[in-house]
Amino acid sequence: KLGWWARVSLLSLVLFLDSGRRVVVFSQFVEMQKLIHKTLEGMGVKDSLWLHGGTRKRGEVVEKFQSDDGPPVIVVSLKAGGTGVTLTRADTVLHYDPWWNPAVEDQATDRAHRMGQTRPVTIYRLITQNTIEDKIVALHQHSRIHCAMNSNIAF
Repeated sequence: KLGWWARVSLLSLVLFLDSGRRVVVFSQFVEMQKLIHKTLEGMGVKDSLWLHGGTRKRGEVVEKFQSDDGPPVIVVSLKAGGTGVTLTRADTVLHYDPWWNPAVEDQATDRAHRMGQTRPVTIYRLITQNTIEDKIVALHQHSRIHCAMNSNIAF
């Protein structure tokens, strides 16, 4: 569980200590997406992409990220990138802020776990301690346990 600056530091660590990573950063808040994108530029990642609800040519943005020589980072709105997008060039998924429904986050994460993925995918969920985010994550855990207990699926 991290504070805001620690989140930025972790983003930096993920991007630069392990060169060659391809990262999808999901955030639900447009203003945070802007800050992340601006921070990336300040870190020297000039060609990072941004996919959000106002993106007109979604396919072109995704195609740029998916290409072998594409940029290492794409910042994605949780809603805009949660369905209908394949991001199998990513080997790292970073959820910058939690969403109320864990299934929405899982669906977004699945964009990197699609047919054609050949590498392991590491998933980070960044949570700030002693905030509403703590409560959201607790609800996620409760929801997952409740669903598993009431499921008719045998494991």
